[in-house]
Order: sequence, then C-alpha cells, then structure tokens
Amino acid sequence: PCLSLLALRNLTSGDSLPSMWPVLFLVIVVAATDIGAYFTGRLIGGPKLAPRFSPNKTWAGLLGGMSAAAIAAVSMMGMVSFPDSTLTAIACGAGLAVLAQIGDLFESAMKRRAGVKDSGTILPGHGGLLDRVDGLMFTAPVMAGLHLYQGSVIS
Repeated sequence: PCLSLLALRNLTSGDSLPSMWPVLFLVIVVAATDIGAYFTGRLIGGPKLAPRFSPNKTWAGLLGGMSAAAIAAVSMMGMVSFPDSTLTAIACGAGLAVLAQIGDLFESAMKRRAGVKDSGTILPGHGGLLDRVDGLMFTAPVMAGLHLYQGSVIS
C-alpha cells in the first residue's frame, strides 16, 4: 500500500510535475466511504454486514458508504483527469468504497484475532490510527494497478 501511494503521488499532472491530486482523490473517497457508512448505518440500521468481525457494520452502511464515495468521486472529477465521465466516477467511487470496507473488515478481523479493541491510542475514540487508513490498504494498490494497466487512468 505504501509503494502504491508513492506511485500515485509520482504521477504527473499536465505540466509534467508530480501531483498530489491522485492521492488526495483516493483519501477523500475512502474518508467519504467511512463517513457515509457510519451515518447511514446508524440512521437505518438493518442486517449486519459481517457480525463475526465487526458487529456494528450493516448492509445499509455499506450502501451509504458507496453512495458517499460516488458523490466524492464525481465532485473531484475536475481536479483529476480520472475519472473521465460521471458514470466512470460513480463506478470508481462505489467500487473503491467496497474495497475500503473490505480493508476495514480485514483490520477488524485482525484486531479480533489479537483480542484487542483498538489498534492504538494515538487517536482516542477512533479505534487507533489504523482505523483511519485501513481502507487505503486495499484501495491504493488497486488505483495504482489501474494506472499501470491503463497507462493514463489517473495522470
């Protein structure tokens, strides 16, 4: 994931300078996923997504996170040359949201296996610093891979 973020950071903008926009795009989409999932899940509730690993996550929260991520991706289109259409932005945001939730569930499973509630105490009340970046662990390699595969997806 760290190498992927560095690769995304080193993508060039139109003036051939490295650009932070691809990394910022990814961070904002992942943050929107967390925020949308949290508030939608709390508001609607419903069936649990993966109660064995994270008992508070719901399917409604996942859909809310996907919606928030899609909105964030569409709103960032003007700052990043990828996505190139509104439909692509919606699909990208929603797809990255699913990956971010998988990263979140993976981190929750690791904490459960280790028998700890929080991954650290740097950010009190947030489950640890890893809770803020767990979605990036799965989304960053995919975004970097998309760029390598398609050449100019995020340049």
